[in-house]
Amino acid sequence: MKLLGISSRIDHPEFGKGVITNVTSKHYWVTFIERGLETIDLDSEFEVIEAAEDDVDTVSFYEVERSLKSILKKWSDVSEVVNIADKWKGGTLIMQPGDPNLKANEVPIDTFFHKITMVRDRLRVMEQKINSSNLDEQEKIDLQQYITRSYGSLTTFNVLFKLKDHNFVGQKGT
Repeated sequence: MKLLGISSRIDHPEFGKGVITNVTSKHYWVTFIERGLETIDLDSEFEVIEAAEDDVDTVSFYEVERSLKSILKKWSDVSEVVNIADKWKGGTLIMQPGDPNLKANEVPIDTFFHKITMVRDRLRVMEQKINSSNLDEQEKIDLQQYITRSYGSLTTFNVLFKLKDHNFVGQKGT
């Protein structure tokens, strides 16, 4: 299979005629006349109307940017923007004591959410510091297990996150 270059024109059986506007390692990004922008697999069935002969870089700018963000997130203290789920915005967390003579405590849920995400960021920084420390491997593993269990204890709060990618994840399948 020969890789088509950007500006190649194709005729797709489902989407019609279009022009390749980007190429990734797995997909063509094609702007179709009738359907707009669609991504199709490199091995999709389509007719080549006109192939562009340019060399194709199979790693897109998007993939490079995503990889760089991942590396920076892993090795820096910079925290990402984490959004609260829309249904909780402007809400209130009410902590009601079991004793009816005591007053409930109300906290803006946005404030509570911010504190939860700060705990997560600090756990990540601690994880990075452990990984780059001079501790022996067994000590690193032991400390990592404590952090993993801490994440597991915080999974109750996953309901607050807008995106599942931001959820706390504890130990899986043991």
